[in-house]
Amino acid sequence: MAPIEEIFCEIDDFCKIFFPQFERGLLPGLATKRRRAVSMSASEIMTIVVLFHLSHYRDFKNFYLDCVSRQMRNCFPTLLSYNRFVEIQGRVFPALCAFMKAKCGHKTGLYYVDSTTLSVCRNQRISQHQTFDMIAERGKSSMGWFFGFKLHVVINHKGEIMAFCLTPGNTDDRKPVAKLFKELEGLAAGDKGYLSKKLAKELTKMGINFITKTRKNMKPINRLKFEKFFLAKRAIIEAVIGQLKEICQIEHTRHRKPDNFLINVLAALAAYTLKPRKPSINLNQVENNTLIPN
Repeated sequence: MAPIEEIFCEIDDFCKIFFPQFERGLLPGLATKRRRAVSMSASEIMTIVVLFHLSHYRDFKNFYLDCVSRQMRNCFPTLLSYNRFVEIQGRVFPALCAFMKAKCGHKTGLYYVDSTTLSVCRNQRISQHQTFDMIAERGKSSMGWFFGFKLHVVINHKGEIMAFCLTPGNTDDRKPVAKLFKELEGLAAGDKGYLSKKLAKELTKMGINFITKTRKNMKPINRLKFEKFFLAKRAIIEAVIGQLKEICQIEHTRHRKPDNFLINVLAALAAYTLKPRKPSINLNQVENNTLIPN
């Protein structure tokens, strides 16, 4: 069981700072739709959606009805019905975005980038799917065709998420890379899908030394000893993506609204940031630490 009190306290402290500033920035007089008051606080709503991604449950409905309603009733005395909770959970979307921004990792100067597919339906149902019609796209990965989105992630060598973005499934992996590294500098590595002289030059101007493995028909590139070591450890980001999919359950095909899909992605990323142990690289494995770039 995840440490509910610790997670709630961290989220509640953030909400006490975020919402007063957020509400001051709203334009007055634009609310044309009445919004019923909710007995649960935004902190409680965020805590529940994050806790789901740290549990062993595979779908949110069973988690809410079996775990939250029965076992956590004392922790959430003003608990809503399942249907009402699903209806209003979209209200914490801005807070989840800001929370993820606040939980970004430390700038270590050592980064990895990769992407993963987020299918929103099975391939057999693409022609019948309506929830993400005109939003999601059909794309192809190393595992085959899919319909949905791509999640692009940048992590540091400690396994902490530094930046992320969502794109339609047919987007080239290289397209959002420059935006992801906008606020970062140092050494970065990616797989062969990021091979591009144009991208490498663009990142160099931004202060990023971007390296990838070469294809068999390419000339070998002379690299520093630490660059070879760093590139060989690229599997760390695949381990992070594996945890997002297998443990945090960032992907499923039962979404009925696009905003619930976004809530699910953000809550899964937030759950990962709250994990005490993350995949990381031990830099002591390098024989000569003076080869590590500053």
